[in-house]
Amino acid sequence: MKPVIFVFGWVAFALGIIGAFLPVVPTTPFLILSAFLFSKSSPRFHQWLLELPLAGEGLRDWNESKVIRPRAKILCGLMILGSMIFIALNPIISVYIKVPVIIILTSVLIFVTTRNSHL
Repeated sequence: MKPVIFVFGWVAFALGIIGAFLPVVPTTPFLILSAFLFSKSSPRFHQWLLELPLAGEGLRDWNESKVIRPRAKILCGLMILGSMIFIALNPIISVYIKVPVIIILTSVLIFVTTRNSHL
C-alpha cells in the first residue's frame, strides 16, 4: 500500500505546485495532503518536503500544531474567491463543471479558514 500512498503524495504535491500558479487550484491544502501522505509512505520525502524553503515552515506548523499561518489563509482565501468568481461568471464553462468545482472550492475555503492560526 505504501507505493500507492507515495504516488498520491506526489500527485498532491504536483497539484500544490500547480496551484501556486493557477488560481483555480489551492496550494495549501494539497501541500498539507502531500506531507501527510509522505509521512505514511516515505520518511525521506516527508523530511524533504518539511525542509523546502517556501513551504517547509508552514508545513511544519501544520505537522506540529495543526495551524495555518494567517498569511497563507488570506492568500488561499483570495485565490479561491477569485477562482469562484471567474468560474461563476465565465459563460464558456458548463454548469456541470461550475457546480462541482464551486462546491469543492467552498469546502476547501471552509477547511482552511476554520483551522487555528497562532503566528
